[in-house]
Amino acid sequence: MTKPPESNQQVINRELRQQIYTLGILLASFWGLEISDQLIFQNLWRGGLDVFGIVPRQPLGLRGVLFAPFLHGGFQHLIANTVPFAFLGWLVMLRRLEDFFIVTFFTMLVGGLGVWLIGAPNSVHIGASILIFGYLGFLLFRGYFQRDIPSVAVALLVFFFYGGVLWSVFPTMPGVSWEGHLFGLIGGAIAAKSLSTR
Repeated sequence: MTKPPESNQQVINRELRQQIYTLGILLASFWGLEISDQLIFQNLWRGGLDVFGIVPRQPLGLRGVLFAPFLHGGFQHLIANTVPFAFLGWLVMLRRLEDFFIVTFFTMLVGGLGVWLIGAPNSVHIGASILIFGYLGFLLFRGYFQRDIPSVAVALLVFFFYGGVLWSVFPTMPGVSWEGHLFGLIGGAIAAKSLSTR
């Protein structure tokens, strides 16, 4: 017995559930790791889970390419990243959920390796801002590469709300990983070019 075809509303509802689940799982992992770090791991060893961040030019520091976006330097850092991650991440997956995973991969790889190559010695880089800047770069540059009305409209919307943070790709603020912001943005731009169908 064959299933009846889904209506447009059913398709939209299914995709929306998938988007909510995906973002929810990632945000829950951010918060769960930070709560565990604050309550347990910082009492077990110096630096807690943050030692799994990107440590430039140290072979062991390469593990941070995978782990760093999930770690944060306290709840204030995590709170500052939560809303932009959810909003920009949702805009990335709005057209296709697969785009979100592809952009995340490019951003983690390019952003993480860029930080590892040029980051300050003896520093540790953590935070979802690498991903946030990757999503920002993707949404901005997709408007340039795709050049259709929806992509350009989203790019303008994103620039209106988040254009001011682009200054943090320069080394102007102590304690902020401008390298992560810069290479995350570059990773997102590369993903935009790769996924362009113009």
